[in-house]
Amino acid sequence: MPDPVRPPHPSELDQLPDRDPQETGEWRESLDAVSSHAGGERAAYLVRRTVEHAQHSGLAVPGLLETEYVNTIPTSAEPAFPGDEAMESRITAWNRWNAAAMVTRGSRYGLGGHIATFASAAWLYETGFEHFFKGKEGLGAPPAAAGSGGSGDQLYVQGHASPGIYARAFLDGRLTEDHLDRFRQESGGDGLPSYPHPRRLPWLWEFPTVSMGLGPISAIYQARFNNYLTNRGIKDTSASHVWAFLGDGEMDEPESTAALALAGREQLDNLTFVINCNLQRLDGPVRANFKIVQELEAQFRAAGWNVIKSLWGSAWDEVFALDTTGALTRRLREVPDAQFQTYATRDAAYIREHFFGASPALAEIGKLLGDDKITELFKTSRAGHEPRKVYAAYKAAVEHKGAPTVILAQTVKGWTLGPGFESRNANHQMKKLTGKEFRAMRDLLELPIPDSKLDDELVPYVHPGADSPEVRYLQERRAELGGPAPARRVHAVGLPAPADKPFEALKKGSGSQEIATTMAFVRLVKDLMRDKETGKRWVPIVPDEARTFGMESLFPSAGIYSPLGQNYDPVDRDQLLYYKEAENGQILNEGITEAGSLADFTAAATSYATHSEPMIPFYIFYSMFGFQRTADQFWALADQLGRGFVIGATAGRTTMTGEGLQHADGHSHLLASTNPAAISYDPAFAYEVGVIVKEGLRRMYGPQADQQEDVFYYLTVYNETKVQPPMPEGDGVEEGILKGLYRFREADSAPEDAPRIQLLSSGTAIHWALDAQKILAEEWGVAADVWSAPSWTELRREAMECDAAALRGEERVPYVTRALEGSPGPVLAVSDWMRAVPDQISQWVEQDWSSLGTDGFGLSDTREGARRHFGVDPESVVVATLSRLARRGEVKSEDVRKAAEKYGLA
Repeated sequence: MPDPVRPPHPSELDQLPDRDPQETGEWRESLDAVSSHAGGERAAYLVRRTVEHAQHSGLAVPGLLETEYVNTIPTSAEPAFPGDEAMESRITAWNRWNAAAMVTRGSRYGLGGHIATFASAAWLYETGFEHFFKGKEGLGAPPAAAGSGGSGDQLYVQGHASPGIYARAFLDGRLTEDHLDRFRQESGGDGLPSYPHPRRLPWLWEFPTVSMGLGPISAIYQARFNNYLTNRGIKDTSASHVWAFLGDGEMDEPESTAALALAGREQLDNLTFVINCNLQRLDGPVRANFKIVQELEAQFRAAGWNVIKSLWGSAWDEVFALDTTGALTRRLREVPDAQFQTYATRDAAYIREHFFGASPALAEIGKLLGDDKITELFKTSRAGHEPRKVYAAYKAAVEHKGAPTVILAQTVKGWTLGPGFESRNANHQMKKLTGKEFRAMRDLLELPIPDSKLDDELVPYVHPGADSPEVRYLQERRAELGGPAPARRVHAVGLPAPADKPFEALKKGSGSQEIATTMAFVRLVKDLMRDKETGKRWVPIVPDEARTFGMESLFPSAGIYSPLGQNYDPVDRDQLLYYKEAENGQILNEGITEAGSLADFTAAATSYATHSEPMIPFYIFYSMFGFQRTADQFWALADQLGRGFVIGATAGRTTMTGEGLQHADGHSHLLASTNPAAISYDPAFAYEVGVIVKEGLRRMYGPQADQQEDVFYYLTVYNETKVQPPMPEGDGVEEGILKGLYRFREADSAPEDAPRIQLLSSGTAIHWALDAQKILAEEWGVAADVWSAPSWTELRREAMECDAAALRGEERVPYVTRALEGSPGPVLAVSDWMRAVPDQISQWVEQDWSSLGTDGFGLSDTREGARRHFGVDPESVVVATLSRLARRGEVKSEDVRKAAEKYGLA
């Protein structure tokens, strides 16, 4: 009698009907029998092959998250290599040499640089440049590039690999030796930036990537935005492919994997991640006791990606053929990464003992291998160093449909740089090679460089000649693929100014209706999205809570973008403002992800360069969750020369009633002021919003394309409803709004000898100043002029420009000084921001300066309670005014005490 079938472990399948329990039991019994007689490994193998077969047969079964630690594409299935491998090897050798020489020569000045990253990834880039990466000269180009429409492919180059990209640009004639010698020496204007920085080298770099983690998430949203442009009929980007080159250590950054599910969910088959798995991060192993490749495979498979593992070079083929028991693959799977790194630095005897000595079956395989073979296997034979393996992986990636692809390519960090570099924990920090190491590198790469050239203090750059076979081959390949890469090309397109009607509506005010400046902005954009010329170019981006910002009116008219359309009946379909998704929807409603939303914004904000299609994104969010949470991405946006409108809604530390500390933003303008590309405003009224947006459209997208500026606008708007006044008459109002300061309301007629003060305020704080103005006049006989200061930051920047001009011998008086010139009394600034925000301009104000603000942590309370807590409510402004005037002897000191007691502040 056979042993009874062991009862299965309880699972969710127990809840499903079983049409034939006896058949189910027989399958289980068969598996138990295999496990008992052939071992667990054999049983597991059969299960995996069965699941694999079921998937290939179209059966709906969950996929396996991990596969064996072997190449996904067997050698027998690799396509024929279409290039001249010997020629490409020579090209790669020149690039390796010049990259190392550039960094080593720069080390004379203590400038540093990174050598090991490109050394490990050289073939990952070279194979792409020779066979896959489409350039931007696609219109009228040969078939390989046809259809790219001038967009080409988008390349996110790993930041630390930049020396190799510069070396290639030197080989193809785009850079000179002088350029290479100015690596990391940019102050003169002709140097090469350390990493991919579009703002510093805008003709070459498209995407900043060295702030690790931002490249992966940006690449995902770029691929998604490419599809958005196609689905909305803006531009056909179907021929463009997004390539992101990443390091395995970089994948620890939260942003690196934050959007994997989005890419899988939207089936972004126009996207390929190439992860260089050299098993090392900056200072040591990525997963010392584990296996990073297996971990990443599981993550990406779970997110719906197609995973290609390209691990072992061709030298391993005959060794795998010797593995008749599976002992080799089991051993490769179980050896932790740090130990494998050690194998790459030890001799054959060590590897025989610690790897092949793990089991009798492995020992038998080891006996068949000579020392040289073992050394080759563990020191050099990685798939990432073999163009045929890399080509096979890339070809499979671009041909795969229905899902994004990740290629996990195994390499040796520092490969070809010699034993002092290869697989060493410190190699990321090693900035130069010795003369002896360069000689060894020359011999390994078989470069025709005589010893006499290596006797100089400076190792030479080498070039085979502009008309050499290598350079001709390289340039012919790039011509066939659509021109040089990477490359950034801006074909400037000016947009016509929208009609004045939407802006004029805001200038008239809201009559007796109370509306918040958030709503004023949304109404303005809704009207601008109807513009026949430019309306389609607006890209509203919201990280959920669009209804909080009053944007639900856009849902049915503009639609929410979804590549699947709307495959359900929305629960609110019977309402006027129902939730509408559409394949050509205009709104990007991203869910709760500020990082993803800003990555989306960046893709749209740089579409003018990437696709020669200017788009006008506006990204609206809780202001507390903007610059504070994603300041690094805003910096990358500035580096990438992005344009658009960033809206910090529900702004202010005291305006978000009841939400408390983590919602109370009193400092985003201070953070924004550190970003040179951020043009920051804190408008008080709807008409100010209109004036600022209109000017922003002119500066960033105006019809004079050659005058467009690479800036983005940050506006804070409030959810506190107020009657919006009409714009005051006067020639200087619009200028004052844009420059950052203008007198909104003078004090009513008062005796000439009345004490006087200038109250400066921004945003919602102007209402406290206006209330204080009235109290001061009626109860204390003090005349107060109220000024609106829409931008403390722009005032400061203009003043700093004047200071810089003075150093050149030019006499320029800052606008803020001129605006306040002759205004009697001290100046008191008040805002819903910490005092450091208005204090930015204090040194250029000639009057006595003081400020009130919301320094400290936020708290939950009513608006009145919170403002009293921070000392910025109207009564606090009154007492502060009396205190300043008392110091000047213009009011009695006892009046300060009386006021404090009267208003409950004492």
